[in-house]
Amino acid sequence: MTLPGLDLDRFGPWLRAAVPGVGTDLDATFIAGGKSNLTYTVTDGASSWIVRRPPLGHVLATAHDMAREYRVMAALAPTAVPVPTMYGLCADTEVLGAPFYVMERVDGTPYRAAAELAELGPERTQRISSALVETLADLHAVDPAAVGLADFGRPTGFLERQVRRWKQQLDASHTRDLPLATELHARLAADVPAESAAGIVHGDYRLDNVLVDGGDRLAAVIDWEMATLGDPLTDLALMIVYSRLADLPNGQVAVADATQAPGFLTEGEIIARYTARSERDMSRFGFYLGLAAYKLAAILEGIHYRYLRGQTVGAGFDVIGSAIEPLLETGLTALKEHP
Repeated sequence: MTLPGLDLDRFGPWLRAAVPGVGTDLDATFIAGGKSNLTYTVTDGASSWIVRRPPLGHVLATAHDMAREYRVMAALAPTAVPVPTMYGLCADTEVLGAPFYVMERVDGTPYRAAAELAELGPERTQRISSALVETLADLHAVDPAAVGLADFGRPTGFLERQVRRWKQQLDASHTRDLPLATELHARLAADVPAESAAGIVHGDYRLDNVLVDGGDRLAAVIDWEMATLGDPLTDLALMIVYSRLADLPNGQVAVADATQAPGFLTEGEIIARYTARSERDMSRFGFYLGLAAYKLAAILEGIHYRYLRGQTVGAGFDVIGSAIEPLLETGLTALKEHP
């Protein structure tokens, strides 16, 4: 069997060389996951593996860097952060037409909806959400140099670059005036705080980017496409702003609404639990929340921009534009809540 992007006749010999004992009769299934990289499950009937590769067609050299994903997960293997076992990275584009890597298939659930957690009950939901926050603090406690990631990014000036980058992104998706975006950007640019100690930034940390096992433990953190070195408090802030997005009147535009489930830690409880487990300075956390709101607004405005041009497929895109201004309001409010 051959799927688009995964020719098993070419992949099989590479896998058997990388993982001794793999059978000759392979089967594959495409699974959703990540922002854009393609993910497959491959099995020989006895064992299973996950294969990740860039999208089909031409992409920018740095846009879907398999080596970066592979490297960060391999580096975190000896730490307290749960990651899949990495079996091999292939840079030879002759095999599948693009670089790819193979990792352990971890059993677990990426909870996405409040209804899924509601079936577990408030106590289990509280344990899962607590583990989510504690694992993030554990990630941010890892010394990049100690795990061989000292050159994984450019942490100096990280926050200033983030403010500038998302302004450029928003400008590139301009279809209407957004005075709240102008105000929020001006406040962020005028008062960038001193950065907390550089650490590993996941870049898109939330409940549906981790796998939870049957014992309500985090079995693996996945989807490291955006990982870099920088100010880790941006991870915590973005996770919270995702939750705020689910609270907006147009909650259907939320990436996921799992944070609305009974028992899920409140925003205050998330901050308190992270603070108790981390030594990072939280005194300017309002800035990070404002930046996360601005970033997410820029991303959603880009989707709205494509929707207006007929470049999106599927339901729900028509309401995304209405969430931008309320989201920007939450960013401005955060600057006052956490001065």
